[in-house]
Amino acid sequence: MKRKLALPDRILMKIEKPARYTGGEINSVMKDKDQISVRFAMCFPDVYEIGMSHLGIQILYSMLNEREDVWCERVYSPWMDLHRIMKEEEILLYALESQDPVKAFDFLGITLQYEMCYTNILQILDLSGIPFRSCERSDQDPIVIGGGPCAYNPEPIAEFFDLFYIGEGETVYFDLIDLYKDFREKGKSRREFLEAASGIRGIYVPSLYRTEYAPDGTISAFEPVPEGVPARVSKQACENLDLVSFPDAPVIPYVQATQDRVTLEIQRGCIRGCRFCQAGMIYRPFRTRSLEFLKQHAQYMIENTGYEEISLSSLSSSDYPQLLELLDFLIETYEDRKVNISLPSLRIDEFPIDVMNKVQDIRKSSLTFAPEAGTQRMRDVINKGITEENIFTGAANAFSCGWNKVKLYFMLGLPTEREEDIKGISSLAERIAELYYDTVPKEQRKGKIQITVSTSFFVPKPFTPFQWEPMLPPEQYLEKAYLLNETIRTELNKKSIKYNWHDAKTTIIEGLLARGDRRISRVIEKVYEDGGVFDAWTEYFDYDRWIRALEASGLSLSFYLYRRRSLDEILPWDFIDAGPSKSFMVREYKRALEEKITPNCKAACCGCGAAAYKGGEYCPCE
Repeated sequence: MKRKLALPDRILMKIEKPARYTGGEINSVMKDKDQISVRFAMCFPDVYEIGMSHLGIQILYSMLNEREDVWCERVYSPWMDLHRIMKEEEILLYALESQDPVKAFDFLGITLQYEMCYTNILQILDLSGIPFRSCERSDQDPIVIGGGPCAYNPEPIAEFFDLFYIGEGETVYFDLIDLYKDFREKGKSRREFLEAASGIRGIYVPSLYRTEYAPDGTISAFEPVPEGVPARVSKQACENLDLVSFPDAPVIPYVQATQDRVTLEIQRGCIRGCRFCQAGMIYRPFRTRSLEFLKQHAQYMIENTGYEEISLSSLSSSDYPQLLELLDFLIETYEDRKVNISLPSLRIDEFPIDVMNKVQDIRKSSLTFAPEAGTQRMRDVINKGITEENIFTGAANAFSCGWNKVKLYFMLGLPTEREEDIKGISSLAERIAELYYDTVPKEQRKGKIQITVSTSFFVPKPFTPFQWEPMLPPEQYLEKAYLLNETIRTELNKKSIKYNWHDAKTTIIEGLLARGDRRISRVIEKVYEDGGVFDAWTEYFDYDRWIRALEASGLSLSFYLYRRRSLDEILPWDFIDAGPSKSFMVREYKRALEEKITPNCKAACCGCGAAAYKGGEYCPCE
């Protein structure tokens, strides 16, 4: 199919990395527009290189294009140079495959991976010529859908979406598309379609619900308006991961993506139950793909892309029951091609020395572990489930395998944190450095130990046991980082320890967007109108712009962030059933304050409620 590019050469010659906008990549899907019924624009609201690295987009792109009557195309946020030109010359945002305007599509699906991309959602709508608010759209505008982890509290952006898909996209997207085709053929309105769509499990239509507020600003009521609309929305979860679509021929970008490799998802969910981790809760129950499925699809993906690295993706790679067998297969199959195998999300307490001895001969890089806290008391509070002995044993195993570069991730500002917990991070890094010299004989060392300590600041995310906890003002977060930095400078091996910390002000706005209600939508809109876009990028983030927008909206950080929420308060996301029950969250919150750990799912079922979704590896039979 011959395509005419949406951007003329005179514009492509002016902008950075024009290949971001031309499409036509290897494995991209082209279809005859006259032979399809539904056009779906799948959008990642960030720059091309970031969006092309996202497995979820590739999965849905492949799945939707399996249908002959649907053409799914891709859309990413134009970088600032092209953004300015499109505004000045009134060029509509377009999809990469056909180069047709997004406004002409039936659906615009926007993945919600990170709260700091919310202003980019408005950029997408603005450049597409689609009204920001659902209530202002006509029957000729695309149906705007949001999905992804941030959809588990959709309220701060609810006004901008026609509907949200809560849960895993492989489950009922076809039901939604079939309903749309039926209603369109019958000439029914946008409103009628949305009301009918709300009856599909996992679909949330914000315009069909009303929020009322008490005098103190808290939510006094949240309820559906029309009859027949469900009061609660239950997420969608795949019971058997071997039976759902997986992209055997991912699109290969012309521009080097952030993650330039094949990504093989080996499992979903997590057995660990860390109390700060939203992903570990909302993706329950823990489900694995079969070894045969992974072998087959790894071969397809390597052959169809030519990549030289394969990443085994999950929240905790070492928990995959047949990890050793999978690695044996990959190493044996691709030994001659020197395909590197990446194992992200390894736990230091389960450092698989037999596994890593197999992998290390292919390529050696730094190892990444996340103890999260510097003292055992603090690790018990967050239910990390590891001891100092686990940490040192895992580190010693890594050193004996030949690694001398270690990245350690921690969190500052956790509930009940004390000064000794912060200083404990420095002490832990120092003792790991000392362990290297004690473990590896001088003649076998490949240089000095290199330890990178990185800290983020605590954000109490929805659907975690800490969702009621307050955050700290940015200056208090920074005081903690400065204390840790000064403590590291006193250590004997300080020259071997590098310390990085996350931006505190960005963390504050992330927390605001993660736990806000519908009133925050006007804040986001004011920020965008004030020039805010690409807030996930340090060079474009402007904290003062957000504060101005809050003040202009009559809202405050103190209300949303700096107060402890009562256990009986109606939270903006309470209408969603994410799997683990609220009673479980309360129980875990109280256990955290008592410094008690809860066993992982493999050791014992904690009765979180996710077993109702079926398919869980360690869930009791229903």
